[in-house]
Amino acid sequence: MIWSGENTLRYSRNLLVEELGEAGQERLFASSVLVVGAGGLGSPALLYLAAAGIGRIGVIDDDRVDITNLNRQVIHRADAVGRWKAESAAEGLRALRPDLEVDVYPVALTAGNAADLFRRYDAVVDGSDNFSTKYLCNDAAVVTGRPLVHAGVLRFGGQMLTVVPGAGPCLRCVIPRIPPRKDSPGCAEAGIVGAAAGVVGAWQAMEAIKLLSIAAPPQGGKLLTIDTLTNEVSCLAVVRDPSCPACGDSPRIVEPLSAAEYEPERPCPR
Repeated sequence: MIWSGENTLRYSRNLLVEELGEAGQERLFASSVLVVGAGGLGSPALLYLAAAGIGRIGVIDDDRVDITNLNRQVIHRADAVGRWKAESAAEGLRALRPDLEVDVYPVALTAGNAADLFRRYDAVVDGSDNFSTKYLCNDAAVVTGRPLVHAGVLRFGGQMLTVVPGAGPCLRCVIPRIPPRKDSPGCAEAGIVGAAAGVVGAWQAMEAIKLLSIAAPPQGGKLLTIDTLTNEVSCLAVVRDPSCPACGDSPRIVEPLSAAEYEPERPCPR
């Protein structure tokens, strides 16, 4: 992106921030982010990444907009019901930033395409809504060396972990395997307050902005828990597990695998 009078005005408030400034803004202009999922987390993350001046954004989501999404997936309008979320999100981003380069992928993230897609971007934001995709994102990030901002949200709050491959733990260090279904209900069972997703998704965007602008050292190794009902925020330091199958000393996951293909009890297929 080239500096212009309009851009100087548009990003003037960013430029005033000492830790960001002109150099940080130029890094954002030159950076790219892939957002997995254009739902409750992906919607605010996408909007704030675009507003911050990220040069290129990829949106991958194989779902269509449903009326039940509209309480929290704020990038979509009522007339988008029935459309591909990736396409609807891209339209919203271009309306906000006509100069933004948007890559649209109305497909599922799979073990077959994850590594290739991750390598096309400087960082990845995980806004997916199921554990299988979250673990796939984690493994693809570790394999490709791309930083990943992971998060999950339910009811009034959520959790976030920034994965910086080679410089800290990954999701499997904290939760080695996908939790049983009975211990991990989705929003269709437990519900979700839209603004809670907005808080966590916006925080994900902030993490990516800090990473790409080098405004602060990478925050890998911190598990953030946000409860908007009690107004409590906690930060738990976590460390890399040397025996982790993804990022450990002798990793067994050497390529992205679907959840069904990975079983910690025996070696992974290659």
